[in-house]
Amino acid sequence: MRSFPLIVLAWLLCCLVPASARAQKLECKPCSHSFGKVQIGTSGSYSIELSNTGDRGLYITSKSKHGSAFEFGEFPLPLHLRRGASVQLPIIFKPSAKGYTDGAFELVSTALDRQLVMDVSGVGESDANPQLGVSPATLNFGNVTVGSSASQQATLTASNAAVTISSDASNSSEFAILGLTLPVTLPAGKSVAVTIQFTPNASGTASAKAGFISNAADSPTVEQLTGTGVAPTSHSVYLSWDSGDGSPVGYNLYRGTVKAGPYEQINTTLDSSTNYTDSTVVSGTTYYYVATEVNAEGEESAYSNVAQAAIPN
Repeated sequence: MRSFPLIVLAWLLCCLVPASARAQKLECKPCSHSFGKVQIGTSGSYSIELSNTGDRGLYITSKSKHGSAFEFGEFPLPLHLRRGASVQLPIIFKPSAKGYTDGAFELVSTALDRQLVMDVSGVGESDANPQLGVSPATLNFGNVTVGSSASQQATLTASNAAVTISSDASNSSEFAILGLTLPVTLPAGKSVAVTIQFTPNASGTASAKAGFISNAADSPTVEQLTGTGVAPTSHSVYLSWDSGDGSPVGYNLYRGTVKAGPYEQINTTLDSSTNYTDSTVVSGTTYYYVATEVNAEGEESAYSNVAQAAIPN
């Protein structure tokens, strides 16, 4: 008989605790989900039902997730959930690699159990063979001067699954592949830029192919290349001057690459005319010219004023 009051007291305590626990409670249905097999490059979606089963309203204040293949759908916070109300939590599985992966979604609220964790899993699968595409399919370099170079860029893109590029090559010495460090692995949907350089060694149209060897089903991936080599344009400088007052019998022409000199004579014999054409100039160089007059006694005057000529590339 003495133990009876203790039993009654214990019963009273167990009845008091649930009354507090029911105040704010957030529940999930279900609290775990498997997305099953989802093809790489696509996504699977699912919605978990969240319910407030307590006696008062609550707020969901923050969210977080674990696992790079999983994402929240549209679910803005903070969210007020009235007593007895429910809301759908959208979640997404977007695999980027083949095989099993798992993760978790976590919500923090004002409920008595502040953290609510929902476990998820999925399997990334690739039913299609990996492909490697190149864009644009053809690079046309147009006219390029023989001995100089021009560069253009192409883009290599992996699809369906990851692609590993192991080697590259051009079938012409006039076209070089630059800027690609091999081997390189591209996840599905990712791209890498590659530079092609055209250096013609002769005049005329040149065609070639740049190939990229990989584990893709369509290997080698081929870039068509074309360009035209054109001969360098020849340049000359035409000079003319007025005769002096010293009764000259001829003139000498001098040239330098610095305005203040030194100058070197460019005519091999005394020039009796008042004009001269210099056909030995080099593209991209700036020249400075002076002239002198020579009388019958062979005496040579001082330099004339300086004339400048910039030769284009």
